[in-house]
Amino acid sequence: MPDAFRRIDGGDAVRSLPFLTVPEVYAALRGSPLGLTNAEAASRLRVHGPNALRKTPGRPLLFRLGATFTHLMALLLWAGGAIAFFAGMPQLGVAVWLVNVINGFFSFWQEFKAEKALAALRRMLPVQALVLREGREVLCPAEELVPGDMLVLAEGGRVCADARLVEAADLRVDQSTLTGESHPVRKQAEPQAPGKRVPAKEHNIVYTGTSVTSGNGRAVVFATGMKTEFGRIAHLTQSLGKEQSPLQKEIAVVTRGISLVAVGAGLLFYLLALFLAHMGPAESFIFALGMIVAFVPEGLLPTVTLALAMGIQRMAGRNAMVKRLSAVETLGCTTVICTDKTGTLTKNEMSVKEVWFPGRTLRVTGTGYAPAGEILEDGAPVSAGSDADLADLLVTFGLCNNARLSPAPDAAGRYSILGDPMEASLLVLAGKAGVDLESEDRAAPRMYELPFDPHLRRMCVCRAFQGSMLLLVKGAPAEVAGICTGLRRNGQDSPMTDAARRDIEAAATEMARRGLRVLAAARGVRADAGRKPTWKSLESGLAFLGLAAISDPPRPEVPAAIATCRRAGIKTVMITGDYGPTAESIAREIGLVGHGPVSVLTGDEVDAESDAALAKILRGEVIFARATPECKLRVVRLLQGQGHVVAVTGDGVNDAPALKKADIGVAMGLSGTDVAKEAADMILADDNFASIVNAIEEGRAVYANIKKFTGYIFTSNMPEAIPFVLHAMSGGRIPLALTVMQILAVDLGTDIVPALALGVEPPEPDIMDRPPRDLKEHVITWRLLAKSYLFLGLFQSCAAMAAFYFQFWTNGHAWQWLDLPASGTLYQTATAMTLACIVTTQIGNLLTQRSDRLSILRVGFGANRMVWIGVATELVLVWLIIYLPGLRTVFGVSPFPPANWLFLFAWAPLLLVADEARKALARGWGRGRPLPDARPGG
Repeated sequence: MPDAFRRIDGGDAVRSLPFLTVPEVYAALRGSPLGLTNAEAASRLRVHGPNALRKTPGRPLLFRLGATFTHLMALLLWAGGAIAFFAGMPQLGVAVWLVNVINGFFSFWQEFKAEKALAALRRMLPVQALVLREGREVLCPAEELVPGDMLVLAEGGRVCADARLVEAADLRVDQSTLTGESHPVRKQAEPQAPGKRVPAKEHNIVYTGTSVTSGNGRAVVFATGMKTEFGRIAHLTQSLGKEQSPLQKEIAVVTRGISLVAVGAGLLFYLLALFLAHMGPAESFIFALGMIVAFVPEGLLPTVTLALAMGIQRMAGRNAMVKRLSAVETLGCTTVICTDKTGTLTKNEMSVKEVWFPGRTLRVTGTGYAPAGEILEDGAPVSAGSDADLADLLVTFGLCNNARLSPAPDAAGRYSILGDPMEASLLVLAGKAGVDLESEDRAAPRMYELPFDPHLRRMCVCRAFQGSMLLLVKGAPAEVAGICTGLRRNGQDSPMTDAARRDIEAAATEMARRGLRVLAAARGVRADAGRKPTWKSLESGLAFLGLAAISDPPRPEVPAAIATCRRAGIKTVMITGDYGPTAESIAREIGLVGHGPVSVLTGDEVDAESDAALAKILRGEVIFARATPECKLRVVRLLQGQGHVVAVTGDGVNDAPALKKADIGVAMGLSGTDVAKEAADMILADDNFASIVNAIEEGRAVYANIKKFTGYIFTSNMPEAIPFVLHAMSGGRIPLALTVMQILAVDLGTDIVPALALGVEPPEPDIMDRPPRDLKEHVITWRLLAKSYLFLGLFQSCAAMAAFYFQFWTNGHAWQWLDLPASGTLYQTATAMTLACIVTTQIGNLLTQRSDRLSILRVGFGANRMVWIGVATELVLVWLIIYLPGLRTVFGVSPFPPANWLFLFAWAPLLLVADEARKALARGWGRGRPLPDARPGG
């Protein structure tokens, strides 16, 4: 191994990194202020391997497969099969055990597929690091970081490797992942005094897994992968158990409850068969086992898992990446969305449209980040070379800035940016005026930075210039003008007056009312260049320069999404850091608020209100502008206190508390910081508000689909159970119209694919016209049971028994079918008719379950091709069971005449028509009643 790599891997020089000067750090790590070359980085990557933690081996596949055969329902069936063997019925025992085998493998496979789907989604959002390579800032996959790489750290970013700081400007890092202390730690680049190393207290080292809460800096990587401090404790994070969603827990509880009820019913009917029907013990056991099998929903759990996984995949296809299964359920219950404005409701494609000076307004042409356009005054072009005030303003905007522009367009002709889009628009503005920011940067090197403060709403960059310190300030107009003592006009400074401040505020308000974002700039000079200023010391000596008005048009799809939210009973609240009139203008343009009066509260005004007063304001139309992190968090808490399920959008470090507190935290995938993405439950790949609404629609559809296939499965339980009930209650006179083997053929044969088809149903046309679902609502309700058992199930039971009787009647046993022996060809063809009738009526049931409210004509017959695949599958399976010699022997059936299928197929449309009538009556009855208000304000 080369000597350089040996030293980087952990020699004395690396162990003493905290105590070295910056030049010594570069020497020890064989790094450079310009970063590594691409060739050197690739060479080191081959030696050190990817920057990734070795995954702790998960639970072995064999153990996970075995768990699917040992839950309560499976144990019941194992025991039942064993008793069948001891009772001298090996065919039945094999069939019952085969149920367990099929169900176990199916459950395991669906769980495995769900895990793969979630893993694929995680790969769609790879972690990236900003590094310096060959003197240029580039985004690099975190796994490709190597020792010697120069990390560029910025507020909201995640540290992806252990690194030694070489530059730091007001840098604070959240080290809670290592130390458990959430209070940000101040970091500096200066060497520590020699002594014992204590990782948590080293002020010039940043560690993998921590995040930057404020400031910026640069650091040279010295450890990656398992060699990092986080790698040493990786097993703590990898030992977390697999999350199970509340819905899965409820389904598991319901399944256990149904299993116990089924066992109780089986025991009861065993006694009835033994003493009332005077059956033998073995025959009574078969009878009881049939009741148990009829009521146990064998395919319910794997179908739930599949529905959730498919829902997440559909959301991903609509630009919403869900990180947790539980979020899918909560999405469908959302009653309030607290949304940012910039980038979420608007395009986040910012362009400066106007430049304002006292007494002058300049127009700016061009859109986006392309360096095309010009600055006009009274229609004539203006450049920085001929206008001193314009030059001062644009240089200040350009040097008090952390964004970067791509030097050339991509293949599609678009210019990309690194950093904040608003800051990038200021760089484009400077280019349009002919300002050479690179030369200006060399002439006045950056010394310090006071990062943007969300409470003060301004930032400052300090630069060395001709032996003094140049102070460049950028921020909100009122906040910047408030600390200025001078006003620059025609290259000269004059005292700032109250009248001038009123003019500045009036100009900013007028532009904001037109939906423009407004930024102000100021500058000053200090003689004490060696001392870093504070915001307190900046409250004198600054001269106000002017304003820039930035256009960020609304996304065209947002008004329709807002209207959809209104129909769905979902309230939308804008919480933005922007100027109040700008926020109100955009809100009215997209239809978020009406044309009447609306409350526009700033963060300071929110702080002045009591909880009771603010809760009352929240019941009306309100916009929160100049919002602080505390304001956003307080609004979320009050809404939750009113019983709302709240979704919150955010992209910055300051949004993390509200994202964590929300029922659904939604981070921006394009503009969001790593801290925001970590705190969120869902990430928007396109930063678009409409994608949130799409995700809510999909969340509602997932829950509705689970209820659909649950109702579908339960409905077939009735025609499976009724033959046993009639047989027992008649004292054995009515022959058993269905056998245990035939029940298994339905539950784990013909019903499986149609149930899966209902699990992937697209959202119903009116799903966003309904109020939000109550979180306390259970999947299995009395209404669902009544519809499944007492209406559709009873209809199917009558049809199945009619089919059973039809076979006797057409063979000359119209009244002599009672007391016939449960054997022989005629009996087997009659049970085949019963089995086939259950399958054909399940076709009608399948179509009715596609919507509980809407007519099948509105839902459509072709929207879900899986439905027809399910129909074809169950018909093919039942045909094979009845007509294939080997299978009909196993299931105890005999073929009936093909003409009988006309009788059987007549029941499916009859069931469909009956349920259509029920739906029409329900819609007519519901039309005269108000919509249910599932949530306060829903």
